[in-house]
Amino acid sequence: MSKTVNQTSTTPQFEELPDAPPRRRMKFSWTGKFSICVVVSWVILALIGPYIAPYHEADILDEALFIVPGSDNRYPETTFQNPSKVAFLGTDYMGRDILSRTLFGARTTIAITLAATLLAYIVGVTLGIAAAVGGGILDMSLSRVNDAIVSMPHIMLGLVVIAAIGSTIPILVVLTGFIYAASVFRIARALGQEVMVSDFVEASQVRGEGLWWIITREVLPNVAVPLATDFGLRFVWVLLFISSLSFLGLGIQPPMSDWGSMVRENLAGLPYGSIAPLVPAFAIATLTISINMIVDDISAHSGSKLAKRMI
Repeated sequence: MSKTVNQTSTTPQFEELPDAPPRRRMKFSWTGKFSICVVVSWVILALIGPYIAPYHEADILDEALFIVPGSDNRYPETTFQNPSKVAFLGTDYMGRDILSRTLFGARTTIAITLAATLLAYIVGVTLGIAAAVGGGILDMSLSRVNDAIVSMPHIMLGLVVIAAIGSTIPILVVLTGFIYAASVFRIARALGQEVMVSDFVEASQVRGEGLWWIITREVLPNVAVPLATDFGLRFVWVLLFISSLSFLGLGIQPPMSDWGSMVRENLAGLPYGSIAPLVPAFAIATLTISINMIVDDISAHSGSKLAKRMI
């Protein structure tokens, strides 16, 4: 009898419960893996580019560097030079090295875009979760203000603000961050409202958990993955917005280089066969397309649910 009791006491309880399903690992396609390599390469170049650039971004190359031995042309043109040993990617409309300006521009463009995107997420997520959790008058007030900002064309709003107060890097970061915070607010509020009506949140409220505990332990962990995925798309849109302002002459001001202004400045070289405007355009395209392909892979891994929530 004692053996039977001992065997019963040592028998593990809840044997009928199945094991928890294993967590699926993120698997990227070959296009996703290639895109990750491209993005990482640009990030590395943004960090070390100014230190490995052949020249400074503002240096105008001397005419003597382009003199061909035995040639009668003692004063050659330095503008829109073709790729050579002196300038591996040629020169721009002022005779500056395109490779050096592209490397310096990577640091400027990516750093400003990242700072503006982070600001947009800090403001948008904070206000969006507050509206979802608070509800009532707070939700209605924040949503109406947000709708007013979203209804304005981004480029037009940027042009008006910059024309009024000028264009500096801090102004660009703050302006772009607050413009795109409105879009982040919408997705953060929608995700927060979806989580707030879940059973586990109601169980936390019944247990007497505080509001801050619910936000940090229940809401934010469950909206982190969709927001992280949306961060990639938002980064692309911010990059294109800043490049558009620079293309219009209202973004980064000379002598600093960024990819958008480099395209605008060197458009006159296209009839002469110069690749000066194509190099920064290629840089923008490769970075934005690669980030989009990474986001597509992550969205496909989640059953395309994330893509439907992105605004």
